[in-house]
Amino acid sequence: MVALSLAALGCTAKEVSVHDPVMAKQGDTYYVFSTGPGITFYSSKDMKNWQLEGRVFKDQPVWAKKAAPSFDGHIWAPDIQFHNGQYYLYYSVSGFGKNTSGIGVTVNKTLDPRSPDYRWEDKGMVLQSVPLRDDWNAIDPNVIEDGKGNAWLAFGSFWSGLKMAKLNADWTALAEPQEWRAIASRSRSKSVADASAGPDEIEAPFIFKRGEYYYLFASFGLCCRKGDSTYNVVVGRSKEATGPYVDKNGVDMLKGGGSLLIAGDKDWKGLGHNSAYTMDGKDYLVLHAYETADNYLQKLKIMEMTFDAAGWPSVDQADLNKYRSVQLPAK
Repeated sequence: MVALSLAALGCTAKEVSVHDPVMAKQGDTYYVFSTGPGITFYSSKDMKNWQLEGRVFKDQPVWAKKAAPSFDGHIWAPDIQFHNGQYYLYYSVSGFGKNTSGIGVTVNKTLDPRSPDYRWEDKGMVLQSVPLRDDWNAIDPNVIEDGKGNAWLAFGSFWSGLKMAKLNADWTALAEPQEWRAIASRSRSKSVADASAGPDEIEAPFIFKRGEYYYLFASFGLCCRKGDSTYNVVVGRSKEATGPYVDKNGVDMLKGGGSLLIAGDKDWKGLGHNSAYTMDGKDYLVLHAYETADNYLQKLKIMEMTFDAAGWPSVDQADLNKYRSVQLPAK
């Protein structure tokens, strides 16, 4: 396989550099939100050429330092949802490698920063994890609606794995009484200190509804280590939003199951923290990957996803080079 150069693709701008991308479409415009100071976001008309729009937060959330004392202004792993006439942007704050973490949500009537109605209103913290109290980590939010119209917040990183909690009707707080589920995990040694992340390399749940199935994507391995990154995307499925999720071999994801969807190769490392969508009649996998030839810079990948006769998703590894999202020069 010959990697296509940016010049060969007719690109004149640098590629979009993001971590943990999620995407939404409003009208004829696509928006990508990603981890970064204040949450970085971009807009595009074609999912290839992207304009940097700026930051969602001008100032850090007022509750962030209370939940995560070592929070440095870097807001992690957003999730964008549309519900009841407005957009909900979930996000997380934390200290790296710690479960001093919290998930919050901010809402807006529009994603278009040029609209007179554009204004993010932070609704505060939805969920918090506390060391030695909780064996889970309140980061990497994703919201899915079940067949009864209930919203569930999936989340988690390392520790005892991925969880979900039922949200209230406003999607801004946990439901009362609370309802929780465990949905995926990897083995955790009892010798690991409770306050330590340990070697349980699972995070970034994203649940995608297609046909009769809910698909749970998760990232196994390690992120954010350039050439040493081992991130890869696995998937399981269930006919219920709350699980149980099983892989192609019928292994429950709570018992370490997960069928490999895509992993790194010599050109791209650390593929993971994906989201998934049906847009314009096609299914897409959105994720970040580190390009070896560019000093392992993290880059946005939007890959078409197909499903086989048995209903399992796949992506073409060659699309990592074929589809390159580029950042347009500043206006």
